[in-house]
This record gives sequence, C-alpha cells and structure tokens, in this order.
Amino acid sequence: MKKTIWIIVAALVVIVCGYCWTTYNTLAKLGQGVEAAWADVETQYQRRSDLIPNLVKSVQGYAKHEKEALAQVVAARAKALAGSADIEEYAAAQQQVTTALGRLIAISESYPDLKANQNFLELQAQLEGTENRIAVARKKYNEIVKVYNTKTVTFPSNLIAKMFGFEKKQLFAATEGAEKAPKVAF
Repeated sequence: MKKTIWIIVAALVVIVCGYCWTTYNTLAKLGQGVEAAWADVETQYQRRSDLIPNLVKSVQGYAKHEKEALAQVVAARAKALAGSADIEEYAAAQQQVTTALGRLIAISESYPDLKANQNFLELQAQLEGTENRIAVARKKYNEIVKVYNTKTVTFPSNLIAKMFGFEKKQLFAATEGAEKAPKVAF
C-alpha cells in the first residue's frame, strides 16, 4: 500500500513538473513572438519615416508656400522617431505622422505638375504600401498579444505566469480621434 502511494505521488510530481515546464516554455515562446511582432511594427514605421524626407523634398520644389504642412510632417516624424516605451504614446505619435502625411498628399492635389512628377508618384505609392504593411504588422502584433495574454490570464497557466513574472502585454490600439479624417485647407 505504501509503495502504491509513493508511485502515485511520484507520478503526480512528474505530471505537475512537466506541465510547469511546458507552460513556462510556451509563455516564453509567445513572449518572444510578441517582441518579434512589435519589432515588425517598428520596422514598418521606420520605413515610413525614412521615406518622409524624400517626399518632403519632392513637394518642397513645387509647394514652397506650403511650409506649414511640410513643417508639420517633419515635426511629426521627429516626434515619432523619438519613440516611447508606452504603446499608446507611440501610437499617438505615429497617428500624427499619418495625419500630417494625409495633409501633405491632399495638398499635392492642387499642384498638377507635382501630381505628374514620377518621383512624387513613386514615393506616394511606397508610402501607401508602407501604410498597408503597418496595418498588417499591427494586426499580427495584436493577434500574438491576444494569444499570449489569454495564456497569462487563464487557469492554470496563469499560476505559472505569475510565478515567473510573465505579465500581460498591451495591445496596439488606435489613438483617440484616429477615426476622423484629417482636415485639409488650401
């Protein structure tokens, strides 16, 4: 009888340790996935920031009196490049870039020569492609964060998560007012 109890206890210990080990490794892998997905988001934002100076130079030649719009794009880019550890602040800075770029592209509509300029058209197409890549990267990031967060808050894996310091990650959400189109005045 005593031998049977020891066998059962040993089996339970092996099962519990195996579960802890598996859960820890799963949380660690998901955490790395979250970090990689966030790096993809930042890469796409960096790509957009790298394109902005070329776009501004293209527009400057045609729209010298549109200095305010150009200055807004440059200022928004600088703020976004400064970065923030907080996802909400980072998203707000990136939204300012999006708004300023939208204004700049809209201003280009009043310059027929600029609209026909091959460099401008190519930059505009690259920015549109980058905006799509940003959307895809943010979606992928949110998907992996959702899986990770679910694992960290559901029982019994939440016990392992708390024990080893795996904390809930912040989802990437649109900033307040992002649903409104930017106002453009000529």
